[in-house]
Amino acid sequence: MKIHEYQAKEVLKSYGVPVPKGGVAETPEEARKIAEGIGGKTIVVKAQIHAGGRGKGGGIKIVSYPEEAEKAAKEIIGMTLVTHQTGPAGRLVRRVLIEEGVEIQEELYLGVVIDRSKACPVIMASREGGVEIEKVAAESPEKIVKEWVEPDVGLRAFQANKIGFGLGFESAQVGKMRNIILGLYKVFYEKDCLLAEINPLVLTKGEELIALDAKMNFDDNGLFRHKEIASLRDLNEESPLEVEASKYNLNYIKLDGNVGCMVNGAGLAMATMDMIKMVGAEPANFLDVGGGATAEMVKHGFEILMSDPGVKVVFINIFGGILRCDTLAKGVTEAVREVKVNVPIVVRLEGTNVEEGRRILNESGLNFTVAIGMKEGAEKVVEALTKIVRNN
Repeated sequence: MKIHEYQAKEVLKSYGVPVPKGGVAETPEEARKIAEGIGGKTIVVKAQIHAGGRGKGGGIKIVSYPEEAEKAAKEIIGMTLVTHQTGPAGRLVRRVLIEEGVEIQEELYLGVVIDRSKACPVIMASREGGVEIEKVAAESPEKIVKEWVEPDVGLRAFQANKIGFGLGFESAQVGKMRNIILGLYKVFYEKDCLLAEINPLVLTKGEELIALDAKMNFDDNGLFRHKEIASLRDLNEESPLEVEASKYNLNYIKLDGNVGCMVNGAGLAMATMDMIKMVGAEPANFLDVGGGATAEMVKHGFEILMSDPGVKVVFINIFGGILRCDTLAKGVTEAVREVKVNVPIVVRLEGTNVEEGRRILNESGLNFTVAIGMKEGAEKVVEALTKIVRNN
């Protein structure tokens, strides 16, 4: 789950991380009142959407007076903001963050993520802030300071100091940096984050360190422990199909292809998508119904797939272990009859009771193509797509 910048800053502030003075507004009038409360010579008006690149898209404006803040908010609220992360459809801006401006001396990057290769969190910091950390890693990896944290031990002050000195700071700044690093890691650990990032973390001309922007992603599986975080979810920022899928415990992510995928197991789902691309087609989604999928879950999965107008063929790829192939086949046939699926369906089954499952599909009288093996299934998907193109 993602949250907005203003929400992430409130979380950081509660952990002692310095953030600019400001507030969030949903109307131009509210923006003006917040700007009046801030005072100062510079006011920043920032669109709040779950995407980066807002400045380049016209979603961030710097003004000098409350009246100008109201005008800027009027221009931004209600606009469809298109950035490199939103795609061409863009995102509707429903609120803006009004903040005091700061005099920036230097921009830095600071973030915490999980290093899956070492099975522990890693803190990354760089004096190349304000840009994508992936770009820095690709072009100048030597500019990134990394420190791994043993979860059972936790982050120690000497490790935070090590990062500060690794960035080339003097002792006075290392102390300030240490407190921010410790605060950010505490947020990451205590709130079950997958990502906690400050970019940029700025060093002001007054030699203060302030989180000028913030981004946080949370592990959905840990949200039951954090009702205060779950309440921050903004469904307007998520795909309607993904929101619908979450109601039925389906792991769904919409993509831009034409092959609707239904798979059990995240690893198999990734392999299925790779195979589809390998044979020249494009997956329209990631859909993992899980090892314990029921007929009801399969039905809802089909409903979601059929709600995507881009889906021309459905590829079901199931390995029957906990979920037996005959049970799955019965669920699929019931779901297709009820949902009235009107596109070709390619099914690859393997595992427990696979022969019975294939028999049920073949004798259903429905538009199923049963494949033996994942590669054959992907090839039959391409055949079905080719027929559709020819007929049109």
